[in-house]
Amino acid sequence: MEELYFTIAGCSHYFGSDFIEKGMKVKLEKEPDNAYDKEAIQVKVKGLGKIGYVANSPYTVKGESMSAGRLYDKLGDKAKGKVVFVVDGGVVCRIINTGREQTEQPCRIS
Repeated sequence: MEELYFTIAGCSHYFGSDFIEKGMKVKLEKEPDNAYDKEAIQVKVKGLGKIGYVANSPYTVKGESMSAGRLYDKLGDKAKGKVVFVVDGGVVCRIINTGREQTEQPCRIS
């Protein structure tokens, strides 16, 4: 799997980002019914719920991470990520499970 990175945006509208630490795992969930962004991907943390969204603007995407629009078709409806950097104005994460991996083992013919 290629390495995919994304920025969490909008944390200030929920719980802030002071509690987010390197190595923390996050869940991603597509939100196709979002009235403002048809490519919205919400970011959740176990026990808290939604903490923000995958950034989808050149003003909120940090470094070489991907926008929600660029990631959207590479992910299943749900995916998982891991925090790699906490920087001023954003949190950068790496996709650790796209939600598209094959779940069945291929058949072997003996």
